[in-house]
Amino acid sequence: MSTIRFFHMADLHLDSPFKGLFGLPEQNLKKIRESTFEAFDKIIHKAVKEKPDFLLIVGDIYDGENRSLQAQRRFQTAMETLFHHNIPVILSYGNHDHLSGSWTRFALPSNVYELPAETSIVQLKIRGQLVNVYGFSYGDRHVATSMMDTYPVAQNPDAIHIGMLHGSEASDTTHAVYAPFRKEQLLEKNYHYWALGHIHKRQHLHQHPSIVYPGNIQSRHRKEQGVKGFYDVTLSQTEVDLTFVPTSSVVYNTVEVDCNDVLHANELLTKCEEALAINRQEYGASVVELQLTNIDEQAESLFEHASVEAWLETIREVEEQIEPMCWVQKLTLEASTATNYEPTVATDSVINLIEHWGIAEWKDVLKDLYQHAGGARFVEPLTEQDIEQLKINTQALLVDEIQRV
Repeated sequence: MSTIRFFHMADLHLDSPFKGLFGLPEQNLKKIRESTFEAFDKIIHKAVKEKPDFLLIVGDIYDGENRSLQAQRRFQTAMETLFHHNIPVILSYGNHDHLSGSWTRFALPSNVYELPAETSIVQLKIRGQLVNVYGFSYGDRHVATSMMDTYPVAQNPDAIHIGMLHGSEASDTTHAVYAPFRKEQLLEKNYHYWALGHIHKRQHLHQHPSIVYPGNIQSRHRKEQGVKGFYDVTLSQTEVDLTFVPTSSVVYNTVEVDCNDVLHANELLTKCEEALAINRQEYGASVVELQLTNIDEQAESLFEHASVEAWLETIREVEEQIEPMCWVQKLTLEASTATNYEPTVATDSVINLIEHWGIAEWKDVLKDLYQHAGGARFVEPLTEQDIEQLKINTQALLVDEIQRV
């Protein structure tokens, strides 16, 4: 049985602006801003070294519809490298880099097949094995309707059939729904593999045939935690082997520090240093949200004369000279579950009011922040998940203030 090998990746987001990062040393900021390019370079180096039969890139190569010159030049150079090693690339453009954008165009070499806005087929012959690849690029930013009727049912029993689709399950409301599909619709096409993109979380929707999101190749903010990468796929008409290949240049992560029995400041700093050292050893360069857990009355006293911001700055100073970088983006405190708190009529009233606020009320409360001319561009859009976290944080602050009285 003939087998083929290809790399399946999506959501490169080259030249992402990396919003929401403040106060970083210049070298760290440069490292983060280069991270999407470094992650992509890892893929190209692996392809040159190991020579898969082809690469699939399933949408959102660029972060914006007005593709930057730098991102296009870096991508074009990578495609030229693959051309010189006789490695084909089949790519589609997604909602971020749709075909209606305005940009200065680069010519890609002949080994690159750019899918048009209409669902099309690309045919490859690999060691005598016919491979049919189906897919489309976004003609506009919003493809709100299903494209499934435009994909043909596989007919040739001797070919390997692969579908490329940058979109989301119709039932998945955690992301903006583009080119929606139902899993049953994919299975009806009788393809041997579905290469998906758009969702930045790595996941398998089905095993036989494989329906796969590889996730993005590099995290771009604290909500995209963990190691990112692509899939190295070996495929025949009857079998598939998937190997996840990490590419993250910078890993976003949450590190917990247990503060139980902490009495002195130096004890707390040592615990933080040790936890960050373990994270650095496991993940390399990283951006971290440091969570101090089990803050009892004893540990809480450490924050009476020094603010959380002062502690954060002190921790950053210790980490600043250590390589690889480990930037502590945020410091949060989680009270011990043993803390006793008796709710009052006043606090219950406030918490109940907040619980019934919708996103419109929260936007009104936060309008000064989101409408500030200088800072608004650095703030990520408010999401339902943000609202839930704000509710939790607000209630925690109320409890904290009541206990201090």
